[in-house]
Amino acid sequence: MAKKRKRTDAPVEAAGAEKPDDSAPERPPRTLFGFKDPAPDAEPASAAAAAPFRNKEKVLITCSRRITYRYRHLMQDILSLLPHAKKDSKVESKQSKGNALNELLELRSCSSCLFFECRKQKDLYLWMVKSSGGPSVKFLVNAVHTMEELKLTGNHLKGSRPLLTFSTNFDEQPHWMLVKEMITQIFATPKDHRKAKPFHDHVFAFSIVDGHVWFRNYQISVPHNEIDKVDKGGLDKMTLIEVGPRFCLNPIKIFGGSFGGPTWYENPYYISPNQIRALEKRQKAGKYVKKVKAKVRRKMHEMENTLEPDEFAELWKGE
Repeated sequence: MAKKRKRTDAPVEAAGAEKPDDSAPERPPRTLFGFKDPAPDAEPASAAAAAPFRNKEKVLITCSRRITYRYRHLMQDILSLLPHAKKDSKVESKQSKGNALNELLELRSCSSCLFFECRKQKDLYLWMVKSSGGPSVKFLVNAVHTMEELKLTGNHLKGSRPLLTFSTNFDEQPHWMLVKEMITQIFATPKDHRKAKPFHDHVFAFSIVDGHVWFRNYQISVPHNEIDKVDKGGLDKMTLIEVGPRFCLNPIKIFGGSFGGPTWYENPYYISPNQIRALEKRQKAGKYVKKVKAKVRRKMHEMENTLEPDEFAELWKGE
């Protein structure tokens, strides 16, 4: 029989010894301008402090039933401008629409909502809502012009991130400050979104004129020739070309909850479209009443001032 080999401590020592780390060094985080190396004297922070804030804003865009084609095209234009938006099926425009939309927001994991509500196939209302605790703003949409109607020469990359600009009077009153914050959270595309492009080639302009919020979308046009290269900060060579769509928002009420709740603000200068149409009907009815009264006055005048018979009226009838 073969003799057994004697055990040695060499394998134990070899197993106990740590192997050298042959893995590649950890890659530094990437930024918009490339890889950024950490500072040499920087101390390692905790995991909670090192994790940056990530904007996970998602917007649900939907509309009510029996919406007209112009308003539906406006909704599709806004949907194409927001890569972080989701579209859902139509919702019945009833008093219980708030509960149905809140459930949709939870199912679709959305934090905001743009609900286009059409009434009488004439009036368009826009609900701008933050779920699930609110607030929510109700607007009347006027002066609607879609991209197909305008046919402007401007064009920009679909899915690119916009720059948001606001007029200075947004900071004058508290309700305008709230509207500005909601517009910023809803219309600003989150950074590093999977459907967004890392470019800023268009501008969303929001301005307040006569108590209304006017929306415009412009392309940032920059010359790309080798001779006319634009340096950083060379704004004199950049031009703005309008893309569309256009619309105007007239604020009606601001609620404390989602699609309802306590009223925080009510526009004292708001006049509903029904009242405007009723006034126009009264004016048209007034024109008809004036015509009838004029005919009555003419008949009364003829009866009071009868003409005398003409003595020469039957002079030539016998011949």
